[in-house]
Amino acid sequence: MENKIKIFCSKDWADYELLDTGEGEKLEKFGKYIFVRPYEDAIWPKTFSAEEWNKADGKFWTSKQGAKDKRARLASMSNTSRGGWKMNGKIEPKWEMSYKDIKFFASPTPFRHLKFFPEQAAHWDFIEKKISAQGGSASGGKKVKFLNLFGYTGVASLFALRAGAEVTHLDASKQTLIWAKENQEISGLGKLPMRIIADDAIKFLEREEKRGNKYDCVIMDPPKFGRGPKGEIWKIEEMLPKLLSQVRKILSDKPLFVILTSYAIDSSSLSLGYALSEIMKDFKGDIEQGELCVLEKSNNRLIPLANTAVWSV
Repeated sequence: MENKIKIFCSKDWADYELLDTGEGEKLEKFGKYIFVRPYEDAIWPKTFSAEEWNKADGKFWTSKQGAKDKRARLASMSNTSRGGWKMNGKIEPKWEMSYKDIKFFASPTPFRHLKFFPEQAAHWDFIEKKISAQGGSASGGKKVKFLNLFGYTGVASLFALRAGAEVTHLDASKQTLIWAKENQEISGLGKLPMRIIADDAIKFLEREEKRGNKYDCVIMDPPKFGRGPKGEIWKIEEMLPKLLSQVRKILSDKPLFVILTSYAIDSSSLSLGYALSEIMKDFKGDIEQGELCVLEKSNNRLIPLANTAVWSV
């Protein structure tokens, strides 16, 4: 098995743009709105002027920022000192965006995200290309079976669905699954087969193993910390080896790909590649590992946002 280093980046966005970064922040365009969000790795100066940054429609303050920033302390009518969003005007509760004709809603959440991760677009392209190349069918003429663990609002699932896969989409949060279903409907894919399940990832995998259910494709983006629907505690340092072991047990005899992404692991993407290599050592295929990036408009440079590793045939 060969391990390759790769930069994962899509340059095909129309509705999203990373405008500038610096001084611990990033300036981004989400459809018709512009936001400032924390990006702690931006240890360089901003390129755009303060005037340009101040035109943003909203800013997410971390509690750490709020405690240190005089402007936040003086903004007594806002909650920036405790962290959260501060909007400079009225914005819609949610608005429609799209990537390559897959539609989904964007909306500011209490966790600084806007219900999707733009840097994941490189994986969306890969998923659709790999499944489409199979004509949506795996060995034996059956539909490709695609499993999205920690699936969030389901954009990756929709690309697999459009490519012809039979999709299982799982997340511990019932609210995010409602959002995933909304995205499926507005993309016009509501009649295609997508199981949407609220469950603890490892418990689900253990039951799937007992049932004998197998999957040809798996994508997972485990959080650093979380709780399952019944209060199950997830800590990535403790649970990731067990998760990967269980994923191995539900793979088909001829899997197409396994994608592992982490925003929670600070070490090199090589760590993810080594972990993935271990569970895939019995299959013929190669691993590409590296960083999920977005192209920055101000300097035309790639900004890394997550570590990832991909095994595929």
